[in-house]
Amino acid sequence: MYKEFIKFPKDFKFGVSTASFQIEGGALEDGKGKSIWDEFSSHKNNIADGCNGEITCDHFHKWDIDLDIMKSLGIKNYRFSIAWTRIFPTGKIESYNEKGMLFYENLIKEMLKRGITPYVTLFHWDLPLELQKKGGFNNKQTIEDFLSYSKTVIDRLSPLVKNWMTFNEPWVFSFCGHLFGNHAPGLKDLKTALAVTHNILLAHAKTVEYVKNNYSDLEIGIVNNLEQIVSASDKEEDIQAAKRWNLAFNSWYLDPLFKGEYPKELVQYYTNHLDENNNIENVMIEYSDEEMKFIQKNCGDFLGINYYTRRIIAFDSGNYHLQAKHIFRPTIKRSNFESWEVNPEAFYDLLIDVKKQYGDIKIYISESGTCGDDFIGEDGCVHDEYRIEYLRRHFAAVQQAIVDGVNIKGYFVWSLLDNFEWGFGFTKRFGIVFTDYEDNQNRIIKDSGHFLSHVIRKNGFIID
Repeated sequence: MYKEFIKFPKDFKFGVSTASFQIEGGALEDGKGKSIWDEFSSHKNNIADGCNGEITCDHFHKWDIDLDIMKSLGIKNYRFSIAWTRIFPTGKIESYNEKGMLFYENLIKEMLKRGITPYVTLFHWDLPLELQKKGGFNNKQTIEDFLSYSKTVIDRLSPLVKNWMTFNEPWVFSFCGHLFGNHAPGLKDLKTALAVTHNILLAHAKTVEYVKNNYSDLEIGIVNNLEQIVSASDKEEDIQAAKRWNLAFNSWYLDPLFKGEYPKELVQYYTNHLDENNNIENVMIEYSDEEMKFIQKNCGDFLGINYYTRRIIAFDSGNYHLQAKHIFRPTIKRSNFESWEVNPEAFYDLLIDVKKQYGDIKIYISESGTCGDDFIGEDGCVHDEYRIEYLRRHFAAVQQAIVDGVNIKGYFVWSLLDNFEWGFGFTKRFGIVFTDYEDNQNRIIKDSGHFLSHVIRKNGFIID
């Protein structure tokens, strides 16, 4: 059987990703305030297994164990997020909490001692609850509050941290939280979701502008979840439905950053939108040309791409948002997360499409991974061959995209730890390290963790 060694560029960055609310616990310790996810997960019906974020992986108390695990595996790059509510418990600058800042400052210093480079995400969905009570990101004042928070964190930690990311997955925060209602804050209003999106892009641009005006040694970008979208058939109604889905899911976030505009076709669609009763309504938000130019001018130094799956889209007249639906084909291999396809070829196609549409932008794969029903075997180990196969094939797709000219600088596996997977609670395990929720959150490195360690040491791997 023919085997090939897949090798990455010498400066390629392999790493792992986490998020504050998903792993930290320590919900109200050392002065931390409540976030919208503290509130949302306190209502058991919102979470699949009725759990919450009070303890999760208990990283707040076990951070040294986690850093030692990374060091033992040779992981030299770690993307994690800061909880806004640890720094400003109410979200406002006057509520500044030094204990919260010291937690992250110490964490980062200990990373650096172990040879681990920090990549810091400023916002991974855990908006301060007090700000949400005033409208959250539907209120433009929150843009200024985010800027105050970002300035405070960057000014303090910039001697230690050179790589920054403003927002994680604005689509998920905006639409799952404000249209579909299955994420915090649990709202269901399309116009609000669009307004939140726009204000997040403005907050991102203002933060980038601040960094560029004050620091020459920092890099800053934004993280978007992107998917390869294909039509379910060659019927025109399916083709148009897939086009709308792609514009709403991918282009609505990338076009403002790199073209200075929202997709015109979707602007028109939202301007003459059919509501649930088939009445025409204008849900499109107001914005200025100056705002769009400002967003494009301050798009950032790189784009983080979170990739998990491809979607097959068909027309659906009953779908209020886009008159489109995601369909499932039983013959396609899937993970156990929302029946996501496992499709590395689509990953490659997506990366090529991003280059074609937006040029030679610097890209990090800021998240990519898969989940399954992992368990501790009789030998005391966790064998997750399916995850190794997923990573092997997706690493290969990225390497081929690099060979074909896409400017990809790193790949951060989601995730370091099994964790609180938002509305799915602890029912989905994405980690390369097993978290034993029944035994004091003890950690066990899975086979996939050892595989990643091997890839890092060799800067590549063998594939059949």
